[in-house]
Amino acid sequence: MSCISLHSIRANEPESKPIVSKVPFGDPFIMLWQGKYYAYGTLSPDGIAVYVSDDLTTWTAPEGISKGLALNKSDVWADRWFWAPEVYAVNGKFYMYYSADEHICVATSDSPLGPFRQEIKKPMLETEKSIDNSLFIDDDGTPYLFFVRFNDGNNVWMVQLEKNLIDLKPETLRHCIHVSQPWEEIWPRVNEGPFVIKQNGVYFMTYSANSYESPFYGIGVATATNIHGPWIKSETNPALQKPGDLVGIGHNALFTGKDGKLRIVFHAHNSTTKIHPRNMYISTVRFETKDGKEKMVIDKNYLTPTLKKQ
Repeated sequence: MSCISLHSIRANEPESKPIVSKVPFGDPFIMLWQGKYYAYGTLSPDGIAVYVSDDLTTWTAPEGISKGLALNKSDVWADRWFWAPEVYAVNGKFYMYYSADEHICVATSDSPLGPFRQEIKKPMLETEKSIDNSLFIDDDGTPYLFFVRFNDGNNVWMVQLEKNLIDLKPETLRHCIHVSQPWEEIWPRVNEGPFVIKQNGVYFMTYSANSYESPFYGIGVATATNIHGPWIKSETNPALQKPGDLVGIGHNALFTGKDGKLRIVFHAHNSTTKIHPRNMYISTVRFETKDGKEKMVIDKNYLTPTLKKQ
């Protein structure tokens, strides 16, 4: 009877391979910081998860992060519904703007991996429900917050922030956009997920319309020559809706990649028959000049990032 060592058995076994899946983020956001990409999104009931990547294609969960969360509900106000995070590096500190229990919130950290905490555990706007807060700092250094109020369905408002990037200036509240185009009226009254950039002196706002549950959820564009408006929606909206085999696409953010190209990250339904978990996709953005005006064009071809789990 021959004797076979345990070592030889293991040597002949196939090596375990990492499990690869799509990145299961709703409301995704990507930040490039010191040569590495950080993605945040709606996923966990316990807070906000983070994944990292060197190339936008392959993503991994960072080691040493409790539950894979950059923000844990034990460190902030509220204990449910952590949605739509965005992270910005300003003056050596990282600010995460997100929704919790249908209120807009902000937390800070010394690292893009967190932990993000609130020194004072409260929402930014305590008097009413609101979601989808997004930071924009203008060329003169003035910070603004774009977000969604529920006073006419879901519609987009803006407000100036104090220099601490945390406190609102309520007297500066101003309405931006609401449902006003036929493509937005499928179901129900929704303009949400605002994100603002500035291109050659013109402000471009991307936003999403229709319910996120609808396969017709899509991305529109509005422009303004003054940050306070008026915001004019593009006549060629939607800018992106049902690209390829995807449905329910929306709640995007814009970012510049290592190669200097402007990109857009957005989510789509899990499939044509199943909404959750939603997955993250990336495409490119360019500007075209027509009749003396610049137009934002989103490429309908998209990258499907993957998540590796050991």
